[in-house]
Amino acid sequence: MKKILLILATITLLFTVGCEKVDNEQGNYKEGTYFASVDSESYGTTFTVTAVLYVNENGTIKSLFLDNTYTKDGVVTTKKALGNEYGMKTTSANIGTIEGGAEWFEQIEVLEDKIVEEQGLEWLKWSDEEQTKTDSVSGVTITINDLYKVANDVLTQAKK
Repeated sequence: MKKILLILATITLLFTVGCEKVDNEQGNYKEGTYFASVDSESYGTTFTVTAVLYVNENGTIKSLFLDNTYTKDGVVTTKKALGNEYGMKTTSANIGTIEGGAEWFEQIEVLEDKIVEEQGLEWLKWSDEEQTKTDSVSGVTITINDLYKVANDVLTQAKK
């Protein structure tokens, strides 16, 4: 299962990276593509959180892909693959911090973009004692502790 998820993540990464203008500034990472996964349990179900990180030849993070396995109607898939079918938008809207609400994949995209923009996780501050939620990213209300762990793992692999 993990191999399939990593292959899917790699394929997705290859299609989303594309060609970009190269910066001359040196980053803090080693060039390459890095993978990490973390198994976690929630309500008696084990799921896998995955990360794929791409660092360019200048040591700059160019993309980060985060996802989480999920079982819906007896089929194992991922929350990103489900898209709007995951069904978080209404709950998110009812919380009241994201106008109109946001699906899981939309919130993850905001988190991924922030990590790329900041070139790491040093900026993140926890908003609860259990270190599961953050107010550091506008538009992200989901629990991110496992996402943080896997992102930290993949960033640690890429550190110079």
